[in-house]
Amino acid sequence: MTSTVNATICTHYYQFDQQGVAFNMWYLAFAEEARNAFLAEEGFPLTALLASGHDVQVVHVEIDWMAALRWGDELMATVSAGRTGTTSFTLSFSFGVSGQDRARASITYVVIDAMTQKKAPLPAELRSLLERGSRLASL
Repeated sequence: MTSTVNATICTHYYQFDQQGVAFNMWYLAFAEEARNAFLAEEGFPLTALLASGHDVQVVHVEIDWMAALRWGDELMATVSAGRTGTTSFTLSFSFGVSGQDRARASITYVVIDAMTQKKAPLPAELRSLLERGSRLASL
């Protein structure tokens, strides 16, 4: 278990506007890809979450942009665990190019029962990895 997970994000031509910069909505897709890499790296891939009868939904997003992501830049996302609640958790994201921040985000997810689509307690394995990661990040 690490406190952070790094994931290289593959960008695509269609994600960039006429100014040659990534259109801001794509950062949510970058975060989803990074979240999935984080869960997989920590030993609880999205497939395991789904197999447990659960899924996650985004309930809150904050994104701060520092500089433009340009076509051809190699984007690296760093993900760390934040707050863990009864039915929700928060992940922190940093998106950078060559060690320089392009954006930072905080996203809160609620765990749902995949059948009823109603919020549900975090599966024990997910809670454990998030709490370990949160403790390590605070050291």
